[in-house]
Parts: sequence; C-alpha cells; structure tokens
Amino acid sequence: MGSPRTRALRNSAALSVPRRATPHVVSRNEPTLLVRDTVLLGDSIDLLNSLPEASVDLIFADPPYNLQLEGVLNRPDQSLVDAVDDDWDKFASFADYDRFTRDWMSAAQRVMKPNATLWVIGSYHNIFRVGSIMQDLGFWLLNDIVWRKANPMPNFRGRRFTNAHETMIWASKSANAKNYTFHYDALKAGNEDTQVRSDWYLPLCTGGERLKDANGDKVHPTQKPEALLARILLSSTNPGDVVLDPFFGSGTTGAVAKRLGRHYIGIERDPVYAKAARARIAAVDPLDDEALAIAPSKRSEPRIPFNALIEAGLILPGAELVDSKRRFRAKVKADGSLVLGPATGSIHKIGALAQGLPACNGWTFWHVEKRDELIVIDTLRQDIRASMPAD
Repeated sequence: MGSPRTRALRNSAALSVPRRATPHVVSRNEPTLLVRDTVLLGDSIDLLNSLPEASVDLIFADPPYNLQLEGVLNRPDQSLVDAVDDDWDKFASFADYDRFTRDWMSAAQRVMKPNATLWVIGSYHNIFRVGSIMQDLGFWLLNDIVWRKANPMPNFRGRRFTNAHETMIWASKSANAKNYTFHYDALKAGNEDTQVRSDWYLPLCTGGERLKDANGDKVHPTQKPEALLARILLSSTNPGDVVLDPFFGSGTTGAVAKRLGRHYIGIERDPVYAKAARARIAAVDPLDDEALAIAPSKRSEPRIPFNALIEAGLILPGAELVDSKRRFRAKVKADGSLVLGPATGSIHKIGALAQGLPACNGWTFWHVEKRDELIVIDTLRQDIRASMPAD
C-alpha cells in the first residue's frame, strides 16, 4: 500500500538501497502520454484518469486496507508492534472507503485493454467490500487467491485466530473478456505437472528483500514479497506487457516486472516511497530472453486428429493399441476409430469405456507397441507437429 508516511519523511536522505541508472519520474503536471517504466508522482485516481484509455495489460493493486486500528499494540515483552497506523490507511467511514474504492477502480477499468485483468489484494477488513464493488462495476471475477503466509505475525492479544492469510481477487475487465492471459500449461509444468491451486503458501517479505532506511526501520510497512508478484505476472502476463500499479509503494511490482521483461507504470503519492522504489528498480537486472520464453500452451498448438497418424503411416489400420499396463486392447480401423468388443468410437470414447469412466484423454491413455516397446500415441502426434512448417 503506497501513500504518505510521515515518519519515513524524516529518513529520506539515506536509504539502504543500491543505486544505478534511475527510471524517469513524471510529475502530475507533465503530459499524460503513456510513458512506460515510469513512476508517476501524485494522486492515484487523478493520474489514472489522465492515462490513455485501454493502454495497460494488467493492473496489480494493493490499496489501503482501512484496518481501523486503535491505540497501540504491544508484544508480550511490551515491545511496540510496528503496525499500520498511517494516515493514508484511515477513512472517516465505510461509505468514504467505498467511494474511494469505486473511484480508483472505475479509473483503473478505463485504462485496461479489453482482455486485461485486475488483481486486488486485501485482508478481511476490506476485501469483501472491494469484491462487491468490483462486481457492481462489471468486472468478471475469475478467482480468489488465498496467500497463506509461512511466517505470519502472531495474534498478541489472544482474542482472535492468528491472521495468517490475505486474499487476492483476480478479475477480467468484463464478462465478455474471453481471451485474457493465463499460462495454465507453464504453471502446471513448474508445479510437477499438477494444476496450481488457489491457495499460495509464501513467506512474508523479510531479510535482504525488505527495504530499510538509514536507521534500520522499514521503508514501507506493507511491502509485499517479490515471489508473490512473480507468480502473478508469470501466470497472467507476457513479456513486453504493460503492468500498472496504482499504489506503488516501495516498487515491488516494478522490480519484478523489470526482472521478468515486462514494462511497469507505478503511481505513488509519497516521494519517499517513490525514491526508494526508483533506486530499487534501477538495481534490477532483467532476465535474458531465453529464460523468459513462454512455452506454447496446448490450446495454441495446431490440432492433429488421430486419423493423421494413420495417414502419415505412423499407425497402420488393423494395429492394436494398448494401455500402459496392457490390460485393454483396441483395434484401429482405417477411418481412425477404435474397436473394443462390440463398441466403436474415438480414442477418447473407447479409452473412457474401457476404464468405466465418463471421460478419458486417449492421447495419453493409448500406446502402440513397436519392437517390444510401448510408445504413447501422443508422442507420435508431437512428431507430426514438429514436422509442420512454422507460421
């Protein structure tokens, strides 16, 4: 969450952040053409309204949570907890907070491309209000993601459960946005060929990643871990996309975007936070193109029917297909269908019928036997794809 933090103003002279070339910083009085890799200084709603319409691919927003904290909070040893008690997180009423949320979210929706998506993170204090307003504005909710914190702050008063998670809402611009970016296959490949779930177990931002000032105090009270932003950007953006963060804070979104070959636009009203973010981002080295290359998804690959394997001579009519344990045997017909007992159908239908299941991926279920070796027929399909000319 980024906004004024008075205590940090006193320590702006020396921040323990390495310095290199500095990204351009645009003041709110400069022209409002879309300038990428930029920190915009000013009010988030004003600056969102000044940006070109339909110009960004993804928005990550970490708005004020409206925590409603009262008084001081001490640990059992009576040391003071550095909680979020800054003015930027205080609103006079829920109505004021809802008005603020509706205003920035409407402005964000305007700058989103038709297939752009929005991520908003929050806690139980605000996320339900945020979600309701998102739906009122016509956003289409795709997922809610639970960030389970590996190292949450304890509940020192012992009056509630330990608050060990935050919630993110991922939404498309509207219900009509069907071609939003989601790298399902790449995520699954990096997760041991298992679908990535909607609960993410990641630690809080600590150690060397946490920005601190000359006195060793946290530059920003709610700095998010880079691993969280990396998963978001890798799942729902492409290299070269424009990522906007309207509450830029210490610049985590920009640092991760630069490292992953994405462009960033940050909006931040506090010059101390902006200064820290600029220095942090300048120190980031982008990954090379090979490391950032996205494997094509299965949906984007050309469709190869089973009959193409017969036409290519990779499987002959009359051949038998078997499962990996040789429990079932089906005969291949000249038209590409399979015969198993009295049943005839596609590789998928017969595979499901053999197992007594409602559905089956025949490409991975059936094998052909060649020289006493079982070869999954999907391998033959990939051979055909590899031989096809590139677009």
